[in-house]
Amino acid sequence: MSHKNIWYLPGPFHQYQEDVKALAKENGLCIVDANATESRDDEAKNAPEVTVRKVDSAPVLIADSADFDGAALQELIDKLNAERDGIALLIDAAEGMSELEHPGAGELPIRLFGALKAIHEGVVNLEGERDNLAGEVQSLNAEIERLKAAANQPDENAEKIASLKAQLDAAKVQYRANASVESLEKAVADLQQA
Repeated sequence: MSHKNIWYLPGPFHQYQEDVKALAKENGLCIVDANATESRDDEAKNAPEVTVRKVDSAPVLIADSADFDGAALQELIDKLNAERDGIALLIDAAEGMSELEHPGAGELPIRLFGALKAIHEGVVNLEGERDNLAGEVQSLNAEIERLKAAANQPDENAEKIASLKAQLDAAKVQYRANASVESLEKAVADLQQA
C-alpha cells in the first residue's frame, strides 16, 4: 500500500460514536488497529475525526466488614476465572492454535464448546460432500469426453450404406430412408438374383 491511505485508529472500533468502517470506505482508507502495530507507514494525512462513546462507570461493590463473606467472593472469582480460561482455550481452538477440547467446567465454555463442535462437524460434513461432488464431476467429465470421442468417430457403416443405396437408386428400387444395413443388403441381394 503505497498510496498513503492507511488510517491508524486505536481499537476496539465499536468504542467510537461514528461508524468508522463507513467513514473509512467513504474516504478510501484502510483501517489498521493502532494498538496492533507500531508502524505508521503509508499513514493517511487527512483521517476523519472520531469521538469515543461515553461509558457509564461500572458499579462498585462495597463490602461491609460485618456482612462480607470473603470465601464466597473468592469462590465466585475462581468460578469466573475458570470460565474465562475455558473460553480462552476455546477461542484458541477456533483460531486454529490448538485442538478443540471439552473445557470441563463452566456453563458458558461448555455451551460454546457445543456450538463450536457442531460447527466443526458441519464443516467436516460439507467437506465430505464437496469431495464426493468433485468425484462425481470428474466422473461426468470423463463420460463427456468418452461420448465426444465416440461422436467424432466416423460411422463404419456409413460408406457401406451409401454404396448399397447407390446400387438401389441405380436400379430404381425404392427403400426406406432410415433402412437398416441388413435390409439394404437384402434388397441388393434380391436385385442381383433377379
